[in-house]
Amino acid sequence: MNREEKLNQLRENPEFDIVIIGGGATGLGCAVDAASRGYKTLLLEKYDFAKGTSSRSTKLVHGGVRYLAQGNIHLVREALLERGRMLRNAPHVCHKLSFVVPVYKWWDKWYYGFGLWVYEFLSAKFSLGKTKILSKAATLKHLPDLDSTNLKGGILYYDGQFDDSRLAINLAQTATEHGALVLNYCGVTDFIKKDNKIIGLKAKDELSNQEYVIQSKVVVNATGVFADALLQKAEGHNLETIVPSQGIHLVLNKSYFEGLSAMLIPKTSDGRVLFVIPWHDKVLLGTTDTPVNKVMLEPKPLEEEIRFIINHFNKYSKHQIDYADVNSVFTGLRPLVKAGSEKKTALLSREHSIKVLPSGLVDVTGGKWTTYRKMAQQTINKVIQVSDLKFVRCKTRHLKVHGYSKQKINSHLAVYGCDAYLIQQMIADDDSLSEKIHPLYSYTKAEVVWAVKYEMALTVEDVLARRIRLLFLDARSAMEAVPIVAGIIASLLGKNPDWEREQILFFEKLAQGYLVV
Repeated sequence: MNREEKLNQLRENPEFDIVIIGGGATGLGCAVDAASRGYKTLLLEKYDFAKGTSSRSTKLVHGGVRYLAQGNIHLVREALLERGRMLRNAPHVCHKLSFVVPVYKWWDKWYYGFGLWVYEFLSAKFSLGKTKILSKAATLKHLPDLDSTNLKGGILYYDGQFDDSRLAINLAQTATEHGALVLNYCGVTDFIKKDNKIIGLKAKDELSNQEYVIQSKVVVNATGVFADALLQKAEGHNLETIVPSQGIHLVLNKSYFEGLSAMLIPKTSDGRVLFVIPWHDKVLLGTTDTPVNKVMLEPKPLEEEIRFIINHFNKYSKHQIDYADVNSVFTGLRPLVKAGSEKKTALLSREHSIKVLPSGLVDVTGGKWTTYRKMAQQTINKVIQVSDLKFVRCKTRHLKVHGYSKQKINSHLAVYGCDAYLIQQMIADDDSLSEKIHPLYSYTKAEVVWAVKYEMALTVEDVLARRIRLLFLDARSAMEAVPIVAGIIASLLGKNPDWEREQILFFEKLAQGYLVV
């Protein structure tokens, strides 16, 4: 993925069948779906791919245990089938993970056991393993750092885990391989209409300020929590369709909760579930569900959210933690579909909505990472219905995602799939690229070079937040790695020392928001 090459293609031929606005899970899924069907496709992202919500998930590929408790069988069933397809089509970045629900009352063992058996049953041929009732001793074998006071046992079940922003980059690569033109840092500034119908749009390269006039048979709005701003521009009204909800996650060193499995706390004081999950050799705790009034590019965790997660973790763990033990905190906004007068965002549906607006704009919102492929399939089907595009059947159910590899690589490069061998070859050709960007982590200079040359990374943040996950895993270490990373990017992109200094200052300020003290 060479950005200059893509911009040249846009200049030469700015006419498309489908233009998708938004480079998160939904937009990228739509681009893969449309391009693989053979439609001439353009995706525009104003910032970086997965900059917003799509890099800030709980890293689970799941049906949603709590949606089952709410009685939403349809959503759970659909998500479990999609979970199976994600694990099949992108095994390098998605994998099976065992979970244990600890129980402290005898009847809870059967209550939760029955619910999780139904959960497994709904996954049908995509079942990841048998749900089992565990004794107290077996529960502690899986979760050795669990507080055993009054523990009666547990339930073992299976779900999926993935690296969200790495999958996003892989989807961008997959779309490109099927002929899509995919651009980050290219925002939509206005729509072009004829007889009140959208026939194109104006876009601006956020880095050079160059403007582009683009024609398209259909435009898809897949901008998540930012959808309303574009809807208002397209339709000329100020209606709000999104209720944003905030969820935070804390990241700890794995020594605070080691074990064979992740843990699901089935009911917190606000009625949610809470996860304690191994991820990239760390432990991830989350999440919250807090209604917010303002949509921000970098949402901030609230004091009460941080304290809520720490307090709940401490109820279940032998190791008591406080602010100083948290390596990083990251915050994401959910684009929940507005439904009547419902005030509590935890009760709002996670199902998605696809609408065709009077201007002809196709708007898709809601949903979650696990169902991204199905959302994309339904969206492109809708696009075909409202346009004169020839119908072509969806191809993504069995489509292998870029990087696809069943061969397990025993290193942190495993999430690159088959690209890992190319990164290793870069190191073999130039030994200096084997140097680490931080002494405590395995990330090398080669991965920075790879991100810039082949994954359209343009800034220090692109690399440290989304191509590799150091900002999310350890904000202080990410800040310490900045000078090396900035130097490599500047060298590859021909940037001057002023650019390097600006990047260092910008990232240090950004990273402050990922620290809890």
